[in-house]
Amino acid sequence: MDSAGFSMKLWPPSLSTRLMLVERMTKNLITPSILSRKYGLLSKEEAAEDAKQIEALAFDSANQHFDKEPDGDGSSAVQLYAKESSKLMLEVIKRGPQTKESAEGIVSEKVKASDETTIFDISKGRRDFISAEEASELLKPLSEPGNNYKRICFSNRSFGVDAAKIAGPILSSLKDQLTEVDLSDFVAGRPEEEALEVMEIFSSALDACDLRYLDLSNNALGEKGIRAFGALLKSQKNLEELYLMNDGISEEAALAVCELIPSTDKLRVLHFHNNMTGDEGALAISKLVKHSPALEDFRCSSTRVGSEGGVALSQALGECRNLKKVDLRDNMFGVEAGIALSKVLSIFSSLTELYLSYLNLEDEGSIALANVLKESVPSLEVLEMDGNDITAKAAPALAACIAAKQFLTTLKLGENELKDEGAILIAKALEDGHGQLTEVDMSTNAIRRAGARCLAQAVVNKPGFKVLNINGNFISDEGIDEVKDIFKNSLHVLGPLDDNDPEGEDYDEEADEGGDNENDLETRLKDLDIKQEE
Repeated sequence: MDSAGFSMKLWPPSLSTRLMLVERMTKNLITPSILSRKYGLLSKEEAAEDAKQIEALAFDSANQHFDKEPDGDGSSAVQLYAKESSKLMLEVIKRGPQTKESAEGIVSEKVKASDETTIFDISKGRRDFISAEEASELLKPLSEPGNNYKRICFSNRSFGVDAAKIAGPILSSLKDQLTEVDLSDFVAGRPEEEALEVMEIFSSALDACDLRYLDLSNNALGEKGIRAFGALLKSQKNLEELYLMNDGISEEAALAVCELIPSTDKLRVLHFHNNMTGDEGALAISKLVKHSPALEDFRCSSTRVGSEGGVALSQALGECRNLKKVDLRDNMFGVEAGIALSKVLSIFSSLTELYLSYLNLEDEGSIALANVLKESVPSLEVLEMDGNDITAKAAPALAACIAAKQFLTTLKLGENELKDEGAILIAKALEDGHGQLTEVDMSTNAIRRAGARCLAQAVVNKPGFKVLNINGNFISDEGIDEVKDIFKNSLHVLGPLDDNDPEGEDYDEEADEGGDNENDLETRLKDLDIKQEE
């Protein structure tokens, strides 16, 4: 991608991005925190109005900055936009609510009353087999004339054929009003033949329902199970949320899903967690993703997807410009798939959560992703890249990316090999701004005293910060004492250190020959700037 074409996307942000930022700031302003306990919690109405004003002021400041640099790529304007928003939001929180009157309690009661009349949920009962007699009694409210149930949840209860035959006609009578159906984990312990028959009964009963939400997770479906729900799936043209987690979705089952669902034009949420999809299955899922332009939340974690499938999924996600959350954790993507994902990341202007842990990205893949993230995705709140064999070589790119992500709440880089050099760079990136940061995980990174101290100093004064995890490293006893002293007024924020190894197992010969390597390294890096460059 040429730099001119790329810069056009950085500034100004789209209207949808600006509105999304207002929404996120409103959420943060009404979330209880240490500061809200001191200054008071804003009502949703007041927070929404403040968020609009904050965004407008931050936008004007960033726009003026951009006008002075007409040949710039817009990245510095985006960074200023985020920093100004964060600063102004902190000022509003410290100002506190301007009015004590709020209708929030009344609204909550109205919502609660409404939910009670539209949701039918039997999942809270004891987990056991349901007999025909119990099903008849349990489902009686669904048979009452004039009921207004729109959402049903049969999860956590096991239906056999007899109970399913009772439920079938009742559900069929509700076809015109149901919009959400949760049948997750509803045939537990049943023989395969019986489970498939139960699925077919429910599928036929719900055929032609115009659903927005469908959860079939935890049913060990496989291809047979997917096809048992064929009638139901074939009738869905307006689905907005589909959950198929822990269902044994193999290549054949994934192909069946693609074959049966007639349209995914309106699909916003698609979750395929913990299946045995593999590369071939991922190719099938990628076709589904490619035809889901409204997708906002995509989860395909723990699905045994390798490089080929990872590349296909990444390319397919390039058709989903509205993505807010992407979770690809615990697959075997490798460097090539990581690079493929980096090529589409810049279009996700609304992305707030990115989960990329345990993908074998290594330095090359991680650097490619970090370089793109640095210049795009202005509202990123969660970034997880644990367990990717990332070394200090990738630390400058990661640090530059992190420095630009001023809305970060969660940063996880555990189980890598960043060592002190990487830890200090990451710490420096977190020093300025990042007022919404609540969690940093740098565990199991061969970090020693200097890195631990820098990380502690970087986060200790963040308002609302909740946990720093530096367990499983090589921090000396003196280093532990220093870190605890830094957190002396908030020890609850410091995570456990029971797996720390003061002796270390990763001695560096240069460190042994060069004296106090920790202090020397910190000295060399303390004035290093995180450069925002192409």
